[in-house]
Amino acid sequence: MNNNDVLRRIRFIFNFSDSQMIALFGLAGHQVTRVEISDWLKKDDDSAYQECNDTQLAIFLNGLIIDKRGKNNGPQPEPEQRLNNNIIFRKLKIALNLQAEDILEIMALVQVQISKHELSAFFRRAEHKHYRDCNDQILRNFLKGVQLKYRGDSAELSC
Repeated sequence: MNNNDVLRRIRFIFNFSDSQMIALFGLAGHQVTRVEISDWLKKDDDSAYQECNDTQLAIFLNGLIIDKRGKNNGPQPEPEQRLNNNIIFRKLKIALNLQAEDILEIMALVQVQISKHELSAFFRRAEHKHYRDCNDQILRNFLKGVQLKYRGDSAELSC
């Protein structure tokens, strides 16, 4: 999944307005314009489409964590320069305050069965011998399950 897809899906799941999206970036200490948000949310074949880079998505996800969980005492985390599906999955897990059982229930909503051991492998350090890359299908299914849980509908993403 590319960063723009993730951004579009999160916006759809939580029904964020442009102003709310701008505010989420602001919570993480980054200012964006309505035009930037609009260009990131456009379809890939639109002439005004702009790619949302890893740092921008990391800032947005950090803002989502602050919005959902509150600001940490002390220094705020620096946004990652490079993202992968594992980091995106972890940040969403933190933002939504999900435990392993919660994630397994969300995955079950989209008929995906994974074990706790498989799930924990996604959240390990890359150097760990049991680390496993989170593929696009797992992240896509997780986002679809979150959509079913938080929106309460099965409407398809219309972006």
